Amino acid sequence: MFNVGDKAPDFTLMAYDRSMVKLSEHLGNRVILAFYPAAFTGVCTTEMCTFSDSMAKLSNSKAIIFGISVDNVFANKFFAEKNGIEFPLLCDVERIVTKSFGIEIEDFGAPGYTASQRSIFIIEEDGSIGYIWIAENPGVEPNYSEILDYIES
Repeated sequence: MFNVGDKAPDFTLMAYDRSMVKLSEHLGNRVILAFYPAAFTGVCTTEMCTFSDSMAKLSNSKAIIFGISVDNVFANKFFAEKNGIEFPLLCDVERIVTKSFGIEIEDFGAPGYTASQRSIFIIEEDGSIGYIWIAENPGVEPNYSEILDYIES
């Protein structure tokens, strides 16, 4: 588990458009990592759509957002297209990033299935973690205004 001020682990994941995204290539910007348990579930859809709707506010802050789930590229692509999500959804199908951030949920929806706990990590321009929020359970949404206030500060 990480604390504010710790260096974020670097990773490379495939996005829904099959491009590869490496966290360290975005140093110099604040990066919001929005982990969500599963595409097409009610709270995940609300969360990703809310962040997508907030993109105009984020564009003034040089912040970048990535959604991350254990879903595959096909599910994330369809999820993004169906809901008009305008930022990359990254596919952590091997659960490497989910495990490195310590946010895995065991037996999510089915025995033996591991998903990402709904959580937000804001990575500062220098690669350190500036903000952490981890849901007590997957049905809880983040405090969007708190996140936007943090980004704008």
